[in-house]
Amino acid sequence: MKEQKRSDFSYLNRKDTKAHSIPKFCFAFLSVLGALVVQSQVPQQIMQQVYEEVKTPYKYGLVIAPENGSKKVDCPSVFRKGKNWYMTYIVFDGRGYETWLAKSKDLLQWQTQGRLLSFSDTSDWDNNQKAGYIALQDTRWGGSYKLKKFKKKYWISYIGGKDRGYEAGPLAIGVASTNGDIVKPHEWQRMDKPVLTATDKDVRWWENKKLFKSSVIWDKHKITGHPFVMYYNANGDTSNNTPKWRWFERIGMAVSDDMVHWQRHQVDPVVHHKIGITGDGVIQKIGDIWVMFYFGAFWEERKNETFNRFACSYDLVNWTDWNGEDLIKSSETFDAKYAHKPFVVKWQGVVYHFYCAVDNKDNRGIAVATSVDKGKSKLQF
Repeated sequence: MKEQKRSDFSYLNRKDTKAHSIPKFCFAFLSVLGALVVQSQVPQQIMQQVYEEVKTPYKYGLVIAPENGSKKVDCPSVFRKGKNWYMTYIVFDGRGYETWLAKSKDLLQWQTQGRLLSFSDTSDWDNNQKAGYIALQDTRWGGSYKLKKFKKKYWISYIGGKDRGYEAGPLAIGVASTNGDIVKPHEWQRMDKPVLTATDKDVRWWENKKLFKSSVIWDKHKITGHPFVMYYNANGDTSNNTPKWRWFERIGMAVSDDMVHWQRHQVDPVVHHKIGITGDGVIQKIGDIWVMFYFGAFWEERKNETFNRFACSYDLVNWTDWNGEDLIKSSETFDAKYAHKPFVVKWQGVVYHFYCAVDNKDNRGIAVATSVDKGKSKLQF
């Protein structure tokens, strides 16, 4: 596909090419009217164009791996400040999750900088689990990928919990912020309680056990009626027709006006599948199409597989699932067991698809695949 200018993705817009001949006042009226009409399904022709735009067939390999395999590295989030790139990621060391920061000049070579959210020897609700994810990023595909300030602060959302172990005990979603330099390791300021829990009075059927990764965008057009939209996956009840022993995760949404007080947006999840996990949704916008990159695991007829896929939407609520090839799946020794949990960016004409890679010895790190051949990484477990 021919490279488009940064803001020109007209091939993924719904607008008729003859619209320029419409008088300005009529065009304005039609634009407003079109914004009020919910178009729930994205045509498969458009979905195919999105796939061609975002696919990354070349696996570069590992870019972050724990030393000696003693820890597990997971869940990359990538942003840009100045001339450099930065990645937040989470580390499990046996006690729980902490959030770390790495730095890169080229999106391929990364150096660890330090912690952003650390364990705390207190009685806080989140003292043993703090798995953070960036919020309020420029969502434009091929855009700046900068983080935006709200109330003069940068923000992240995170999984929090007080029990020791791998995703042990009750897990809830918290929010943290900082008015400091986001590229220098320091502890972000956390709220004293979570913003969403599995025991809230308005908790939905699909999220009444554990809450997991969240992703928050700033929609200044307020399509949902609110500026801040959170997508998060959670484990909850199954239907009456499915075995109770199966593990289910689904992606739902919440909204906020101030980043502190959150309310669930609807009763059912927005992206889910009959069996297994649908999780870790991350949002970008290509033309006027919202794209959610997410991972699937242990689906019906794919019970031993993990893979990264995507869904598309015009309104942030109704999502059309891609029914073609996976974006990422296991194919190399370093991701032979699991290849999942995406974060995708496009920079200077190249797409970089970061994901969590797990080998057959349960070594877990961050890998990247690209839309053009960048060679092979020398980093190994």
